[in-house]
Formats: sequence, C-alpha cells, structure tokens
Amino acid sequence: MNTKGKILVTPRSLTRSGHPALDRLREAGFEVVYSPAGRQPSEAELIKLLPACLGYLAGVEPVTAKVLEHADQLRAISRNGTGINNIDLTAAKLRGIQILPAAGANARSVAELAWALILGLARGIPASDAALKRNEWDRQPGLELEGRTLGIVGFGTIGKLVARFGGAFGMRVLAFDPFPSGDGVEFVDLDTIWRESDVISLHCPPPESGTLIDDQSLAAMRDSAFLINTARAELVDDSAILSVLNSGRLGGYATDVFRNEPPGDDPLAHHPKVIATPHIGAFTPESIGRAVTVAVDRLLAIL
Repeated sequence: MNTKGKILVTPRSLTRSGHPALDRLREAGFEVVYSPAGRQPSEAELIKLLPACLGYLAGVEPVTAKVLEHADQLRAISRNGTGINNIDLTAAKLRGIQILPAAGANARSVAELAWALILGLARGIPASDAALKRNEWDRQPGLELEGRTLGIVGFGTIGKLVARFGGAFGMRVLAFDPFPSGDGVEFVDLDTIWRESDVISLHCPPPESGTLIDDQSLAAMRDSAFLINTARAELVDDSAILSVLNSGRLGGYATDVFRNEPPGDDPLAHHPKVIATPHIGAFTPESIGRAVTVAVDRLLAIL
C-alpha cells in the first residue's frame, strides 16, 4: 500500500501500548513505525529506523547529531512532552528539521507528582511503609508545611501549578525564572531560593554548561531542606547530592529522573534519604492522552 511516508514513534508508553490518537496519522495516509517496545531506543536503533521517516514522534531518548545525519527525509520532530534538551537543536536547525514540543500537556501530572514527592519527604512515607512491611513499628516525626517556604526554579506551566498547590498548604512561595510572570509568588534570585527555602522544586531545563545543583548551591541550602527534581537529571551533580545526603546537610532528595534509565545500581536510587520514582511524571492516562494528541496535531500540521 502506498503511503505519504513513514512516521517513527518512540515514547515508551506508546511503543508498549499504542494510543488511539496515532490512528489519525494512519488515516492521514502515513505509515506508523515503532522503536522496540517499552524502552528507549539506542542511537544505533534510531540510525536504522529514521532514514525513511518524514516525521518523528519522540520521547526523551537522546537525538544526537549523528542520528540526524542519517535522517535525510526528516521534516519534523514532535515531542510528547515539553522538554527538547534531549535533541541536538543545532544539528536539527542545520538540516531544516522543525522541533515541536507539546507545551503544557503534561503539566498537571508532573505538578501532582512533585507534590506527592514533597509530602512523601515531609512525612517520611516510604520509610514508614517499608518498616511496617518488615514488621517494624518505627514512628519517625514528620513536619507540617504551613508557614514554611517553597522555592520553585522555573515558573512555567508546571511551576505555576506547583506554586498554586503550595499556596493551598499555606506556604510562602518564592520563584525564580528568567522571564518572571504570574501572581501570588515572590520572584527572587537563585541565591535567595537556596538560602530561604525549606522545599526546592526544579521545573526548568538544564544550563547549557555544567549543572544547576552543585557543591556551591547545595552549600547555600538549609541543612533540613528538601530538594525535588521532576525535570531533568542533568540539572544536578549526582556526586554532590550524595555527599550532602551522607553528611546530613540535606533533609532529603526526591527524583523522578536519572542520567541512565533504568538507573541500575545508581547509588542515588538506593539511598535511604532519597525517594526515587521511574520517570512517571507524565505517566498518567490523562497526561499521555493530552501529549499524544498535541504531538499528532503538530505533526499533521507540518506534514
């Protein structure tokens, strides 16, 4: 059967289970092809799959300049999420490939997970659950959030939702963003975020070089502070986080993202003061539905 061309689909949730929104690509005359089910494709797999594709509905896998060198027919990469730092944007621009993020589609899901992690740290829920499952009655004190300070780094759609939930808990909310906009928060610099926050939640892309959370920023934080990362693993220096956790200079760390996924023996994933989740921030039926619909809409508009 003749088609208008191929579209590669790689997000793990879609290669595992598919989605009705993808039928619209087929109805428009395109052939939908998938990377291996339920996992991120490797660079070699992308190089094998992409050369015949006009479109690419991408997950969080690295899309390197080497991959794009082989994508000689590719016109657009549509993300089923907001982040595009996994794509070599310079190489894409040189080849005239349009990058289409699904801005805001997963905001509610990620913001709610951030708050689940905040509450989990504040009340020690994972440790209490694990102790009871070992038949141990180990009651550790938690803390209340009312009157404490929430610092948000990155005040886009997700950050604004996290701030709104913080206000409902009666927290003082600080925010840092290069382009501040929005009400109900105090916009401050990063030094103030580190110095004054009891809870810090990251909702921004990584810096172009280095990391945002390093020895210097961690040293400026309160010893009892909680740090939450539902954004990108590249935002933090893993060894610096481990050092402050082991020294007792950080109240706890919660992360949904790792440099290698799955993380295997990554010591952060196994540390007793870390709550670790397997990149589930956008992994709800509602979020997947919104993101895939936006990603398909944007691909069809281009192709």
